[in-house]
Amino acid sequence: MSVRECIRPGGRSARVQESVHKAVRELAAEVGRSNLTVPMIAARAGVTPSTIYRRWGDLSELLADVALERLRPDAEPADTGSVGTDLHAWGEQFFDEMTSEPGKAMVRAVLASAINNEWESPCAVYTREQIQTMLSRAEQRGEKAPDADTIMDRYVAPIMYRNIFSGVQMSADQARALLQSCLDEMKAREKSH
Repeated sequence: MSVRECIRPGGRSARVQESVHKAVRELAAEVGRSNLTVPMIAARAGVTPSTIYRRWGDLSELLADVALERLRPDAEPADTGSVGTDLHAWGEQFFDEMTSEPGKAMVRAVLASAINNEWESPCAVYTREQIQTMLSRAEQRGEKAPDADTIMDRYVAPIMYRNIFSGVQMSADQARALLQSCLDEMKAREKSH
């Protein structure tokens, strides 16, 4: 993916990014994402279309960049005092965000910008970082916890696959059960050793 998430612009560059992102969000709410055009966004943002093309390449890259900005967590997951309650609190928020219509639209925008089968996405990086934060806290408290891959494979992946590709969304109860199974399996392994 060529979305330039690593750029941390300052000065004029930051103002351009913010005005273009704001224009995308406003126009998407007014006319819908499918009706957006680069000239329309440029006019609203007060920049030239060439500025958008030079910075983002094309409309799908710009939409993906705006989506990624909205998908980036604002804060660390809540510290509730135990890995189980941390994961469940985070998991409910993740499920709600990813299964909402805006969440689905943001993920689709990111996927639509994949170029040359470059599917590794900052979305996965953000999610793994959130999970790892909770697991690191558990380790500091001396708690046993499932590893990040288990949570990604058994909780995040099924939600995302069903949400984006299958058209059959799982229920919140099913999602909670997936996360609980990660914790239960870890406890069962602990008892057998």
